[in-house]
Amino acid sequence: MDFAESQRSPRKHPVGLMVVIVLHVLLGYALVSGLARRVVEVAIKPVETKLIEEIKPPPPPPPENLPPPPKNLPPPPAFVPPPEVQVAPQPVAPTITTTTVAPPPAPVTISAAPPAPPAPPAPPRAAARPAIGNISNCAPTGADYPAAATRAEATGTTRIRFTVDAQGKLAKAEVVKAAGPSREHKLLDRIALDKLSSCTFKAGADENGQPTGGTFEVEYVWKLE
Repeated sequence: MDFAESQRSPRKHPVGLMVVIVLHVLLGYALVSGLARRVVEVAIKPVETKLIEEIKPPPPPPPENLPPPPKNLPPPPAFVPPPEVQVAPQPVAPTITTTTVAPPPAPVTISAAPPAPPAPPAPPRAAARPAIGNISNCAPTGADYPAAATRAEATGTTRIRFTVDAQGKLAKAEVVKAAGPSREHKLLDRIALDKLSSCTFKAGADENGQPTGGTFEVEYVWKLE
């Protein structure tokens, strides 16, 4: 069913048609009787405007107990300078200045003391001397070379550290560097330690010449002839 078509059908709205007809009749009567003109005249009636003047507050009353106005006093008298008086200068008496000269001081005799004799020079200090050993008389020889080391062709350098006391006696001997890592090298180190420990040693001395002990090292080189 088409809704727009049903709305346009005059048979579906009889009440609406009656209302429209009544409104047209009333509008025609109003035009004929002049009612519409009266409504327009009432609507365009002029508006009356009035200007209201702002009311100003009254001025404050004058203050009371005011001092009287000053009276007209006569002007002060004109200043008259006093007459100039010439005063003659008084003569100044001459000033005499006396200077007292002190007598010269008496001469002072200063006797210089003889210079002190120079201090005797200190005796030269002797250099410190380390402990030593007579290694050349006890060093190993070719006859001391072990047969096993000879067959293995073991060579190397044995370093031994000696400690000597103040009396020149051997206090300690130790191998600080081996000739090599093998067993034959150990034999070489043992022979060098035994032979060199039988040497004669001499104690060292300090700066004052006093005997003192010391430590020194000796290296012995093993080589095949």
